[in-house]
Amino acid sequence: MDRLKILVTDDETGMRLAVERALRDFTVRVPDVGAEVGFDVEQAESGEQALERIAAGPPDILLLDHKLPGISGLEVLDRVAALHGDTLTIMITAYASIETAVTATKRGAYDFLAKPFTPEELKSTIRKAAIRVVLARQARRLAAERKQVRFQFISVLGHELKAPLNAIDGYLQLMKARTAGNDVAAYDSMIDRTLVRVEHMRKLIADLLDMTRIESGRKSREIAEVDVAAAARAAMETMAPEASGRGIVMELHADGPVTMSADAGEIAMILNNLVSNAVKYNRDGGRVDIDVSRSDGRVTIRVRDTGIGLTPEQAGRLFNEFVRIRSEHTRNILGSGLGLSIVRKLATLYGGDATVESEIDKGSTFTVVLCDARPETAPPQVPPGPEN
Repeated sequence: MDRLKILVTDDETGMRLAVERALRDFTVRVPDVGAEVGFDVEQAESGEQALERIAAGPPDILLLDHKLPGISGLEVLDRVAALHGDTLTIMITAYASIETAVTATKRGAYDFLAKPFTPEELKSTIRKAAIRVVLARQARRLAAERKQVRFQFISVLGHELKAPLNAIDGYLQLMKARTAGNDVAAYDSMIDRTLVRVEHMRKLIADLLDMTRIESGRKSREIAEVDVAAAARAAMETMAPEASGRGIVMELHADGPVTMSADAGEIAMILNNLVSNAVKYNRDGGRVDIDVSRSDGRVTIRVRDTGIGLTPEQAGRLFNEFVRIRSEHTRNILGSGLGLSIVRKLATLYGGDATVESEIDKGSTFTVVLCDARPETAPPQVPPGPEN
C-alpha cells in the first residue's frame, strides 16, 4: 500500500493530535488505478516550522490553519504554491467565510475545511485530496512513459531510415563520380541496389501507416464472409516467384473453403506477412506449409517453415515493434520490423492472438487464432498493406 505524507499545521496542540488520531488507520481506495493509500501525518505548530519541514521534504497534502502566530497561513500558502506546486493545500480556519475561501482558493488552496469539523468531514476532505494526488501522479507517470516511448520510436525510426538513405547516397555518389567509366550499363547493378533500398523505405512507411491506422481506428472496416483458405492461396501466389527461384515448396492444407466474418484486407495482411516471412527466412530448397482450419467458432492459421529458426529469447520479443533478428543469415534480408507486430495487433482485434514456436536451424511455426468479427461492434480498421 502506498503512503501519502500529510503535514498538519495548527497552533492548537489538541487539533493537531486529533487530526493525527483520525487519520492514523485511515485508508483511501482509488478504483481508477487500483491503488490503496494510507497516511503518514507530521505536525507543525507554526508557519515557520511548517516551511522548515516543507523545505526538508514537501508533503503530498498540507492541512494549514488560516490563523497562525507569526507567519500567517495565507503567507505559507503563497510560498508553497510558488515552490511546491504538487502539494495540495487544505485551509483550516475558525473564521469560516466565503471571502476567506475565495481568497485561499485564488492563492492556490485545493480545498477549505472550517472549524469545528468532525472526523468524518476531515476524512471526506482528505479522501478527495488523496484521490487527486494519486491520479495526478499516475498522469505524470503516463506522460513520462509516453515521452520515453515517443523518443524510442523516433530513435528507432531514424536508425531504420538512415541505413537505406546512406546506401542510396553512396551509390549515387559513385555514379556521379563515374567510378565505373562512361558505359551506362556498368551502373545497372548500382541502380538495382538503389531501387532495393528505396523499396525498403517505401515498405517501412507503408507498414508504419498500417500500424498507425490499426491503433487509431480511423478507417471503417468492411465485415463480410471471407474465405481464409482462398486468402492463403493469394498470399502464396504473391510469394511464388521468390519461392520458386530458391527451390522452396509451398503447400496449403485446408479442407475446402474456410470462412469467417472478417475484413478481407485484414486477413490478407495477416497471411501476406506470415507467408512472406516463411519464404524470406527459409533455407534454399526448404518448404512452407500453411494450415487453415475452423473449429469451435475459431479460425486457426498455422504457417510452418524449415528456415533459420529462433532462440527462445528472440521468439519472446519477435512481435514487438521494429524487432528484426540480426545474424549472419538475415544480414541481406530487408524488412521493416513491423509486420509481425501488425499481425498480433490484428489478431487481438479478432479476440485472438499470434504466437510462435521455433528451434534454431530447424524452422518456425507461427499460429494465429481468430474469432468472427461483428459488424455492429467491430472497431474501424485499415486496408491491406505490404507483407513484412
